[in-house]
Amino acid sequence: MWVAELRFKIIADTNYQQAEAALRSYLESLIFNGQILGREFPTHLQEDEFIARVVMPTQDALHTTWHRQPGMKAIQQLGDGGLAYPSVAILGMDLMSNHTDPCDDAAAYVLYCRFAQMNSVLYCAEHLAPVPLFKIPLIQGDDHEALIRWQLQYQALDEIQMQQQSVLLGPAERALQNLNSQLNRQGRQFAKQLSIKLDKPVYYALYRGTSSDCATESQRRCPSCKGEWLRQTPLADIFDFQCDRCLLVSNIAWQCQ
Repeated sequence: MWVAELRFKIIADTNYQQAEAALRSYLESLIFNGQILGREFPTHLQEDEFIARVVMPTQDALHTTWHRQPGMKAIQQLGDGGLAYPSVAILGMDLMSNHTDPCDDAAAYVLYCRFAQMNSVLYCAEHLAPVPLFKIPLIQGDDHEALIRWQLQYQALDEIQMQQQSVLLGPAERALQNLNSQLNRQGRQFAKQLSIKLDKPVYYALYRGTSSDCATESQRRCPSCKGEWLRQTPLADIFDFQCDRCLLVSNIAWQCQ
C-alpha cells in the first residue's frame, strides 16, 4: 500500500461548507470503489488549497482510468465546489498495511476479512495478498459500496469478539463462526458473485475463534456438505481446512492453537 498526499487547489469562489461537501463526495467515491483504503483521512486548508492524506492499494489507483460513474460525478462536484482535480504526490509505502497481490491473474481467490485490515477483502489464494477492488468487475450497482459496507459490518463484529470483556461477545462470535448467520450468508453470496464475474474459484473464509472441544477440532468436517476438508498443510499458513465443493476455507480454532 502507498501513502499519498492529495492537493485540491481552490480555483473559484467557494466557501468552507461547499468545499467540504465536494471533498467528502470525492473521497467517498474513492472509498467505495476501493481506490483508497480506510475511513478517516486528515484534511486541512493551507493557503489556497485543501490537502488530504490517503492510503492507496497501488500507485496508479487514482488515475481516471479506474474511476466509475460515481467517481466521475464526484469530479464534476469538485469543480462545482470551486476545487481543481487533485494533484497526487506519492509519499512512500505504508509500513502498517498489507502489500497488494503481485499476481496479474490469480488462479483462485479468497474472500477474507479481519477487523485490523482495511485493505480489500478479496485475496489471491496463492499469496493471501489483497487484490485491489477497483480492478475487479462490479457485482452490484455502480461501484463496490455493498461489498465494502459488508466489510465494515464484519470488522465491527470481529473487533467486538476480540474484546474478551465485551457484553456482546457471544452474539458477535456466533455471527462470525456460524455458517448460516446473516453476515456469512451475505459474504458467501458476494464470493459467489465474484466467482462468476472473475470466472475463477472464490473461497469464503469462515472464521473460527473458539471450539467446544480442542481435542477433536482438527477432525471437524465441512459445515456445509459434511465432507472431509482438513488440508495436509495450511493454505497460506492460516487455513487448515479447504472444501473445493463448497468453496470454503477455515482455520483450526485459535483457542486450540
